[in-house]
Amino acid sequence: MNKKYIFVTGGVVSGLGKGITAASLGRLLKSRGLTVTIQKLDPYLNVDPGTMNPVQHGEVFVTEDGAETDLDLGHYERFIDIHLSKSANLTSGKVYWKILNEERAGTFGGQTIQVIPHITDEIKRFIASTPDADVCIVEIGGTIGDIEGQPFIEAIRQFYMEVGRENCLFIHVTLVPYIKASQELKTKPTQHSVKELLSMGIKPDILVCRTDLPLDAHLREKIAHFCNVEPDCVIENTDCDILYEVPMMMQKEGLDRVVIQKLGLRCGRADLSDWCEMLNRLKQPSAVCEIAIVGKYVALHDSYISVVEALKAGGMHCSAKVNLRWVDSETIEKNGAQSELCGVDGILVPGGFGTRGIEGMIAAAKYAREEGVPYFGICLGMQIAMIEYARNVLSLSDANSAEINPDSKNKVVDLMSEQRGVKDMGGTMRLGAYPCVLEANSKAYALYGQQQIMERHRHRYEVNNDYVPLYEQAGLRFSGKSPSGEICEMIELPAHPYFVACQFHPEFKSRPNKPHPLFSGFVNAALSHNRE
Repeated sequence: MNKKYIFVTGGVVSGLGKGITAASLGRLLKSRGLTVTIQKLDPYLNVDPGTMNPVQHGEVFVTEDGAETDLDLGHYERFIDIHLSKSANLTSGKVYWKILNEERAGTFGGQTIQVIPHITDEIKRFIASTPDADVCIVEIGGTIGDIEGQPFIEAIRQFYMEVGRENCLFIHVTLVPYIKASQELKTKPTQHSVKELLSMGIKPDILVCRTDLPLDAHLREKIAHFCNVEPDCVIENTDCDILYEVPMMMQKEGLDRVVIQKLGLRCGRADLSDWCEMLNRLKQPSAVCEIAIVGKYVALHDSYISVVEALKAGGMHCSAKVNLRWVDSETIEKNGAQSELCGVDGILVPGGFGTRGIEGMIAAAKYAREEGVPYFGICLGMQIAMIEYARNVLSLSDANSAEINPDSKNKVVDLMSEQRGVKDMGGTMRLGAYPCVLEANSKAYALYGQQQIMERHRHRYEVNNDYVPLYEQAGLRFSGKSPSGEICEMIELPAHPYFVACQFHPEFKSRPNKPHPLFSGFVNAALSHNRE
């Protein structure tokens, strides 16, 4: 069976859920025994999202091989339960960067460099570079009609001409808005969006219609008639209370059935038993707890989307509902930790960069340590815990990170990666999966159930090893280190109910039906705190 390609585009407005649609379809196809890979093509001119403002763009998701990518790849990994790589995310910036560097190096032998064929050929090469699989799903970012997205649409038009129409399928996600004044659902925006797509040489096979109200038979037939698709290829996509219900809704609408039929895929029946079991636990919690996320990007919750979903998964594992309290760390600086954190069952300080809001995070870590509230620090959250402990237990009053205060006499967190030869194009970033060895009899070892683990990193600053003996004498345990012992990866306070922090980002490897042990352990500790 030839590899089949499914292209997912969006029309009318952004934010219709192309990523969730693509991820849900991937889950459905995988449940039928097919192998699935997936890509996101982003038209923006940034080379990657690594330097983009999280409050504008959302979370930067990191793959196993160290690619900084769009947050949609997190949805893909969580829904389909696969590990993606650099071959899963492409931007216009990356394409132009490569072509222009090749032009400067004389690769094209003096040719005139143009969008067609040079840019479109590079996009096609990238699509074809995906790992072997039965199905490759390719989501095109942005909205049909966006000027920056036109080379990608032209590239996929050429691509299906080259691999054969029988090996390609086009899904268009569009909007059927409800007009309150006339109490009607309107199909015209969908019609215009499809017309725009047709003008670019692509005929959609399936329409996924985002709508507030169900589509009746008349509306489905109208959309099918004017958009030149079969009625059973008009898929209703209403809002779900639970994100992970979308695959079940798509299955009920027959999306996977139609895709399999149109592409001639040979596969078995869908087995979603583990997914259904996970949803049942989510819908019927036996307990509840409240966890505060103390960060600097809380104005946009998508900045911490993988953390949020990992907490939900940890809650499902414990048959509990996790309520979130979003706390801007700068607010703690103004009002104090007691005012903003009183009553929570757990405190999580996630990753981040820069100096803003740092003192509020340090106050949150101090509150958690002194009040016995479960604490979970991730990346920057571990560095915050180190600074707080140095100041208030080791009596190093000016203790800080070199990132926050390079003039501090006690830089307990310093720029160490460069000395170890770990570099990226930016200079000193540790990116991607690295091994970590856990100490026996530690809380970390008990949670993982194994001695060596692999976790994903995204940071430049690390624990300054010169201070490790002081910390250990004062009761802080370094429960995880690199295999060489040079890099401190995890810390914990044995005398505390749950005070655990890690330099890596465990949220990237959590799955809704396979929660990460650090998150399930944290939620379990929060539940114990709630009961007490």
